[in-house]
Amino acid sequence: MNDFISIVTPTYNEKENLENLCKEIKNICKSINVKYEHIIIDNCSTDGTLEIIKNLTSKDKNIKAIINESNFGHIRSPFHGMMQGNGECVIVMPSDFQSPVELISKYYAKWKQGSKVVLGRRYEVSDIFFLKIIKNFYYRFISKISTIKLEKNITGEGLYDKSVVKVLKNIKDPYPYIRGLIFELGFQIDYVDFKQAKRSKGYSKNNLYTLFDLGLTGVVKHSNILLRISIITGFFFSCVSLVISFFFLFYKIFYWNSFQLGLAPILVGFFGLASLQIFIIGLIGEYISVVLSYSKNLPLVIEKERINF
Repeated sequence: MNDFISIVTPTYNEKENLENLCKEIKNICKSINVKYEHIIIDNCSTDGTLEIIKNLTSKDKNIKAIINESNFGHIRSPFHGMMQGNGECVIVMPSDFQSPVELISKYYAKWKQGSKVVLGRRYEVSDIFFLKIIKNFYYRFISKISTIKLEKNITGEGLYDKSVVKVLKNIKDPYPYIRGLIFELGFQIDYVDFKQAKRSKGYSKNNLYTLFDLGLTGVVKHSNILLRISIITGFFFSCVSLVISFFFLFYKIFYWNSFQLGLAPILVGFFGLASLQIFIIGLIGEYISVVLSYSKNLPLVIEKERINF
């Protein structure tokens, strides 16, 4: 009996790629002789992608669609789509063709050999030079401060066995950072290395804000070192400030007439300590925001429509 697999594709304004993607996925699944469902989860596209999705689902019942009520972001929506798969394994395949569709057969081959988690790992990326430098610095930085070992150049796309998906379903995380969460769970992870292609159609939805969001999420979810450093630093400078204040107090008492109050020390001390306080408060605020997101108990997404389920 043929295996039944689920393929999940998150989309947002991908009308130029979607039809070709579905066609290639169908051919790949036929070549490896599997039954499949292709779940497209759309983040409320505005460029005509929805019309293409409905046209595709009307012609092919293997293609299923989840249309989100609004744009729930690049972390929550893909994860929700993964949780809806009914296959023996779930494969996350982006819609931009920067990850070759042929990866599906490679993921599947490793799964047949017994792998529970197989992730795509880029050995060469198509980013601009400046962005490559930033990402390389970030990966080195988070590997140093993280409490778990995180792999570089992965996005979370790949294959997850249904037993792994079952565990992920039981985790009540309102903002599931899958590329870090999967390492935290401790599963044995295998990799398929590939060269990231340049986008030929459409444009990337990632920007400095989304990359910053991903980076900061990875830091606050998988390391408390910065929080500890900020607390220790704040304590140290408070002690220094206390010593300086006592010094000037006694200096004023014993050298009353000769004491001169300079403007520069006041400005330097005030703005230096104020900037430090703002940094520490902001960092603590990030950790508090994570705690608050758990307490809200919000759904990952709110679906507007389902097709072919």
